[in-house]
Amino acid sequence: MKKIISKPFVVLVILQTIKRIMFQLSFKNRIASNYIITTGLLIFVVFFGIYSIVKFSVYTHINNDIRTEVEKHLTEIEIKSNHIGLIHNDEWREREHNTVAVNPVFIQFYDKNGVIAEKSPNLKIQTLLFNSKIKDYELFDTKLVDKSIRQIQVPIFENSTKRGYLLVAMSLEDSIMVLNNLSKILIIAYPLILLILFVIARLIAGRSIKPISAIIETSNIITKDNLKSRILLPQNKDELFVLSETINNLLDRIENTIDREKQFTSDASHELRTPLTIIKGTLEVLIRKPRNEDEYKEKINFCISEVNRLNYLVDQLLLLARFENQKQSIKIEKTYLNAIILDTVSQYSSIIQTKNIHISSNFDKDYYVTSDNYLLSIIINNLISNALKYSNNNSNINITIFENEGKIKCQITDFGIGIPKEDLQKIFNQFYRSKAIEHIEIKGTGLGLSIVKRLSALLNIDVQISSQENIGTTLILSFS
Repeated sequence: MKKIISKPFVVLVILQTIKRIMFQLSFKNRIASNYIITTGLLIFVVFFGIYSIVKFSVYTHINNDIRTEVEKHLTEIEIKSNHIGLIHNDEWREREHNTVAVNPVFIQFYDKNGVIAEKSPNLKIQTLLFNSKIKDYELFDTKLVDKSIRQIQVPIFENSTKRGYLLVAMSLEDSIMVLNNLSKILIIAYPLILLILFVIARLIAGRSIKPISAIIETSNIITKDNLKSRILLPQNKDELFVLSETINNLLDRIENTIDREKQFTSDASHELRTPLTIIKGTLEVLIRKPRNEDEYKEKINFCISEVNRLNYLVDQLLLLARFENQKQSIKIEKTYLNAIILDTVSQYSSIIQTKNIHISSNFDKDYYVTSDNYLLSIIINNLISNALKYSNNNSNINITIFENEGKIKCQITDFGIGIPKEDLQKIFNQFYRSKAIEHIEIKGTGLGLSIVKRLSALLNIDVQISSQENIGTTLILSFS
């Protein structure tokens, strides 16, 4: 049994085949092919329009000429005893119908019995055939001696009585020749134009994607050890310029991230090695010779304090790494800011009493912010811890919450050792401690403010700091 394949299925197969071929082409050839397909459709529509307009014009001209002949000859008809003739028959025979014309007009009269009454001399022995299936006054194409003609059949009336028909025809040979020549020219020109356009489009596409080749070459030489190379930006600020600039910015961010990662690894190794070295040295000294109980306790307690410091440092590093990778899920909720500050202050009550520091809390009302309660507690804890750590004994710390320009702000001010102006831009860097050598009695890791900066960015909290050496430091959190 013969399998029947539907036309939609064939069209679908063709489209899928074209799509598969397109995907196998290079990017440059795909651009040129897409351009050619679009342009080809446009040219096809234009050519089809040109052919249709020419054909319409040619046939309109012939139709008008035929109707003009009909109107002229209807006024010259004379009917005598059922015979249809012309009033000036001799004059008619001497007209252009008796001569060779570029576009001859053929005239023929039929009486009511279907007998030819008169015909133009240029028909000679040929006759125009009456087509009973064609409506009156309707123009149609037919043949005369294997030549194409356009014909019309017009009824002849006398006192509202149909007495016969007037048949008028004109040759279509010249018109058909013009249309055939035009169609051949268009058919031949169509693929040639597409071929020329494809070559031009491919050259233009090649020049257009030249920056992409530069991007590929630059990308191939970029490795983890070579992040300095950048893509040369095109002169024209077009889409390729934006692409190149975006990739360069991406490379800048990657390079900065890797540099920070290397610096973090180096600093972390150094900070972890320091307490381990101290613990190792202390234990080595301890086992060199027998010691009394108090000496053992002293060295063991010293090692425990260094282990606690090491444990705190590891916790800080893990916390910072956790938020650097943004793996911590943030839970945004209505948070009571006053309570977080008061709870944090109570946690450091022993230090506050030891250093005899006066904490002044200025809250004129209850303040609520939309934030993550846990992360905000870490931020406040680090800031108050720093304020206590760098404050002198018998000094003050002022904590104020207020509203300004529609934003809730928390200000923490201490009157401690302060920060030099040249160090203010560095204090948020990991492991950085301003004048740590001059203040060896102040223990720290240099990660507190790095964590504050990172968490503030995650929670969309603006952090501002101002400080003067030996006067104090003020830090303001602005909640949006």
